Amino acid sequence: MSLNPVRRIITGVGADGRSRFIADTPAPVSQTVAERPGYVVSNIWVTRLGEGPDTPDASAAHRGISPPDRGTVLRTVEFPPEPKDPEAKARMMAATFGSIFQDADHRGKAAGHPGMHVTQTVDYAIVLDGEIWAIMDDEETLMKAGDILVQRGTNHAWANRSDAPARIAFILIDAKT
Repeated sequence: MSLNPVRRIITGVGADGRSRFIADTPAPVSQTVAERPGYVVSNIWVTRLGEGPDTPDASAAHRGISPPDRGTVLRTVEFPPEPKDPEAKARMMAATFGSIFQDADHRGKAAGHPGMHVTQTVDYAIVLDGEIWAIMDDEETLMKAGDILVQRGTNHAWANRSDAPARIAFILIDAKT
């Protein structure tokens, strides 16, 4: 039960000064977690402070959940259905934050959901496919395709309680002071 690969289309300006498509490929990097089958993180584009529109792609080299200092990261995350067994869910979340998202402030089980975490970012989360629960400390809400959440550095988690994968586009903007 996987969604189609993410297609990344990039524009640029040719030597003649005219706009054109310079790339049309799958996402350059997709990361998975062996202990969490079906979970796929694809970095699409990364920016750093002071870079212009013609800066080369840095998404393949980017690691972690957070963008570079005063930068941004655009990524998609494919969330498989969450296991109903609490211990299996906790193991999957610990593996995710222990491998590809080590830079997140992972709060885990102590916060109510084993995926609870905080980043020093403002995030725009756009549901592309499926549905997902956005979880806060005291409440949660179901998001469906087309819904957008503005995540402002709060403790949060994501839970796919459906029987199908969900894909979310995340734009993370560094908000450290």
